[in-house]
Amino acid sequence: MNDSSHTILIPYQPSWKDKFEVEKIKIKDIFGDKAIAVEHIGSTSIPGLSAKPIIDIAVMIENHKEADVFTGLLDKINYRFDSFSTERHFYTKGDPIEYHLSIAYKDKGGFWERQILFRDYLRNHSDLRGEYQKLKEDLLKNDPTGKDMYISGKTEFIKKILDLCK
Repeated sequence: MNDSSHTILIPYQPSWKDKFEVEKIKIKDIFGDKAIAVEHIGSTSIPGLSAKPIIDIAVMIENHKEADVFTGLLDKINYRFDSFSTERHFYTKGDPIEYHLSIAYKDKGGFWERQILFRDYLRNHSDLRGEYQKLKEDLLKNDPTGKDMYISGKTEFIKKILDLCK
């Protein structure tokens, strides 16, 4: 469905929620009581919004220093470590990629809060959800890989939504 050179958006699929729920159980088994919360984030978590068919999941843990502990455990359920930043550890699953997993830290960074605020605002504001979808479609016309311009081109819109949440 998705080759390496072009990113596609597909209409919202109710099955995305089901895929998240199945994966959430596996993730909770890995994290146990270290998971403060596990949330479906990103465009696939917003009913009515077209998206790349990749389920984005975030896990909140207490302390950023504990994140590395989970890399080997996540490998057992086929999550591959990709990168880390001051705000999260990032993993992918599938070939082609079907899941993104971010471990966010309660003690450091604002990744978790931004993701939840953005998701919830677009769930509740269909006019802005439509504006975001059009922006994504337009960006993909200019950057079919869905990388550089596609990612940076969404920044201003995301900031606008987060400002509206204040």
